[in-house]
Amino acid sequence: MHEQAMSVREDSDEREIQRLLAQLAHLADDGDLEEYASLFTEDATWGGDGAPRSHGRSDILQGARERRAKGTTGPGSHTVHVVSTVDVRIEGDRATSRSVFQFFVDTDDSPRLQVIGNYADEFRREQSGWKLANRKILSG
Repeated sequence: MHEQAMSVREDSDEREIQRLLAQLAHLADDGDLEEYASLFTEDATWGGDGAPRSHGRSDILQGARERRAKGTTGPGSHTVHVVSTVDVRIEGDRATSRSVFQFFVDTDDSPRLQVIGNYADEFRREQSGWKLANRKILSG
């Protein structure tokens, strides 16, 4: 019975992490940036191939605001993040995942793929639920 309970919990955790990945993409595209930043741990890191390195939730929020101000992402930018092929591994209160991301531009007229790559993510379970603790962005 214990194994069955662990399996149910792991399935639930995996679904929550997949939902978190989807929320991050949707919020980056057109959502509230405060809510976006709340999905990261306070000490999270974010960055990788060609992406600036951010340390901590407030730095990640600032980077998202800068991308919005430049029109790189966000409402009116006609861009969309697509996350797929997600593989989640749970180990207690920590988890990792690897997924494929695609970043489309000109989605209002003639969508085209601008970037494709991988997210190598690390998560931690906090009192409020799973949060993204580290994102490495790996090109193609």
